[in-house]
Amino acid sequence: MFRYLRLLSLPVFLSFLACCTPAPQNHQVMELQGTTMGTFYHIQVVDLPPEIEPQGLRDRIEAELELVSDLMSTYRDDSELSGFNHSRTTDWFTVSPALAGLVKEAIWVSEVSDGAFDATIGPLVNLWGFGPDGQTDTLPADAELARAKARVGYRKLSVRSNPPALRKSEPRLYLDLSAIAKGYGVDRLAELLDANGITDYLIEIGGELKGRGHNGRGLPWQIAVERPDPGGRAVHRILALRDGAMATSGDYRNFFEQDGKRYSHTIAPRTGRPVTHRLASVTVLAPRTARADALATAFLVLGPQAGFALAESLRTPALFIIRTPEGYSGLQTSAFDE
Repeated sequence: MFRYLRLLSLPVFLSFLACCTPAPQNHQVMELQGTTMGTFYHIQVVDLPPEIEPQGLRDRIEAELELVSDLMSTYRDDSELSGFNHSRTTDWFTVSPALAGLVKEAIWVSEVSDGAFDATIGPLVNLWGFGPDGQTDTLPADAELARAKARVGYRKLSVRSNPPALRKSEPRLYLDLSAIAKGYGVDRLAELLDANGITDYLIEIGGELKGRGHNGRGLPWQIAVERPDPGGRAVHRILALRDGAMATSGDYRNFFEQDGKRYSHTIAPRTGRPVTHRLASVTVLAPRTARADALATAFLVLGPQAGFALAESLRTPALFIIRTPEGYSGLQTSAFDE
């Protein structure tokens, strides 16, 4: 199982409030929810086609999510990804087309962000106490950081599609897709609903979302972007989501404090240390949730200046929330304005 320490996201909470509002008689809303990847999934389906049996749909959803975990969980020793991580060969390692395709997407985001997003960062995440090895009571020493950094680097990872396989030039390379896997899971469920002729739905896994069509009131899905305040819950902005995906990365839920200093779970691959800039969260809109998920992480690592510049160059709709002495300020890309 994946491990995510973030609390239940505010977008989920507000979507529940919305669905509690009585819908018009001609729109019936079905809700499905459960656990996956160490967090929760929530799905709202409007006007389920009569030929689809609700329990059967739930079973197919659960099976799809189980398949995602079987492919890429770092908490399952028998997952496909764990098999690659345990292997010490530098030859091609055969994997499924699905895993190869997602790794290819991860490498693309790594390349465009100059390594700010790096799916091989697992050793550093574990060293700081945010990974499968559990929390730590001491800060890493410089020598420990140097040893972990020697195992990190997306350029040490190769992928091919035909036949699908992965290869590492560093035998101890450790691949962790948790910064893109939730988005990928949302996309898989969207494909499942599309294939079953469902045209109006909202899917959410751990705060990453994809919406299609309209909600039970015949309006675009209304999604809240949370104000990144670790001490409370409040809405920064409401977005209308129709036929697209949204992902948010922030440093304000998953962190620890020591000697009066806060250490975020967002690790910069270049330094091997938690980020320290003023960027608190980034919300990204994209056609596919996996890409939105990974880009949000990359922008957050880069910070308010470099991250925003990259988002603009990629023409990515993104909302940056930055800490200021007066509170929080929002900065949005030109594509977001459009």
